[in-house]
Amino acid sequence: MKITPLLALVFLVACRSDGPERSAEDRHAAAQRIHASAPVFDGHNDLPGEIRGKGFDAYDISQRLDHGHTDIPRLRAGGVGAQFWSAYVPAAEMRTKTAARYAREQIELIRAMCARYPADFELALTVADVERIRAAGRIAGLIGIEGGHAIESSLDILREFHGRGARYMTLTHNDTTDWADAATDEPQHGGLTSFGEDVVREMNRLGMLIDISHVSADTMRDVLRVSRAPVIASHSSAFALAPHPRNVPDDVLREITRNGGLVMVNFAPAFLDPEAARIAVAWYPAMRAIEAGTSDQKERAERFDAWRKSNPLPAVPYSRVVDHIEHIAEVAGVAHVGLGSDFDGIPSTPVGLEDVSRYPAVTEELLRRGWSEADVRKVLGENAVRVLRECERAARP
Repeated sequence: MKITPLLALVFLVACRSDGPERSAEDRHAAAQRIHASAPVFDGHNDLPGEIRGKGFDAYDISQRLDHGHTDIPRLRAGGVGAQFWSAYVPAAEMRTKTAARYAREQIELIRAMCARYPADFELALTVADVERIRAAGRIAGLIGIEGGHAIESSLDILREFHGRGARYMTLTHNDTTDWADAATDEPQHGGLTSFGEDVVREMNRLGMLIDISHVSADTMRDVLRVSRAPVIASHSSAFALAPHPRNVPDDVLREITRNGGLVMVNFAPAFLDPEAARIAVAWYPAMRAIEAGTSDQKERAERFDAWRKSNPLPAVPYSRVVDHIEHIAEVAGVAHVGLGSDFDGIPSTPVGLEDVSRYPAVTEELLRRGWSEADVRKVLGENAVRVLRECERAARP
């Protein structure tokens, strides 16, 4: 369906609350109330990668930290009820044939994190788990593998990871794999290979969400052609507003509607602002040049940091996140948009959305723009719960 200005206006009117305009104090109170009962469900957080190199004792998230984006006190302040934790696997592990081992370690780290803080976290494997854990006042932790190279082109390893608790897999990270083109690398396949299609079908059979963040637009289109279950983009924004290849173009958004899937908006300024996107696109070739120039991890990190400091991104207000939510809702429908912060995986955040305690700011901005509470709840997590449930229903023994 073509989104005309008239249809966009009809959508915006439909999302508006029927009541009188609220004061700032009323909006704040409403946001707190909504967060107390809505399944605030974030699609992607990279905290496990931060913990990996330091250990739980040195990175004690039971305390409010003065660094990073995530800890338990701030999760509580933000009203988070369910979180997909990223089992991120660097692309370098693909080249050294150690990707599966790295993924296993990250999955076990997430499981250990949930077990270490039982008063606050519990591992969730199903929608029923998410609902039960949240009703008990804890945060449901789910596992998402970031980077399809983790399976080392083996459906047996994919099945193993599902058995270990992974409930989505991002089909690529920044580099193209043997079976799927990435958004930020040279295309090699024109989307998915035949094996890539087999991966999609097997994930459908397992009841494992297919994540199209990080993949090329052609790979997105192939996934949507093949998948018989709803798919997600766990941490991507709208290409029409910020033309970065990591974002989702409008034609794919319309296919997401048909598929029943979900785009979870990324909070990274590079994916929210057009000027930031222009600068950030240059990061990927620069990163590869740095990696080719040295194998020393400390030197690589210093060069990465120097590049970013030499190419600063503009400050971006948190309202840009809501701009992307509204665009995706206008094109795909309000049932197909959610939150995928990418906290602790992004080098900077929008002003006013600095960490996980700040989710209520998104709610307040949606209410300020006249969104109904029912539609706000969909964005905050009801859509994510629906998609996860439909994916489970599509699974076969």
